Amino acid sequence: MAKPIALAADHGGFELKEAVKAHLDELGLAYVDYGTHSTASVDYPDMAVPACEAVVKGESDKALLFCGTGVGISMAANKIKGIRACCCSDSFSCEYTRRHNDANALCMGGRVVGPGLACQLVDIFLNTEFEGGRHQRRIDKLTALENR
Repeated sequence: MAKPIALAADHGGFELKEAVKAHLDELGLAYVDYGTHSTASVDYPDMAVPACEAVVKGESDKALLFCGTGVGISMAANKIKGIRACCCSDSFSCEYTRRHNDANALCMGGRVVGPGLACQLVDIFLNTEFEGGRHQRRIDKLTALENR
């Protein structure tokens, strides 16, 4: 049985998170929504932590994170040991960050990416496998940097 996808957003990404949830529902994919649950102002670092911790603990394989631009929540996520978050707004970057960087958190901006594109990017992110091989050496170097 597949692990649920971890979702989180701040107020700027709330509506996009809700659109992605509807898409995941249509696909029959399980998820856990770590909030926020409204457009009331919250801080993106606080929202990133529970979803990313679910990935690090193995409760989820991947996280989908949202803020106004996708940048802030990706910066917060990347501070968490074991997270390789990418901020994407195009399909090429989204595909290759999975293939080459083994990203485990996709971050998008509710003020940057529309719901249709966001759902396409989620599909790419969830369905693209890490290629391993020479790319694993680079992931190992990222882990070594993280452990310094």
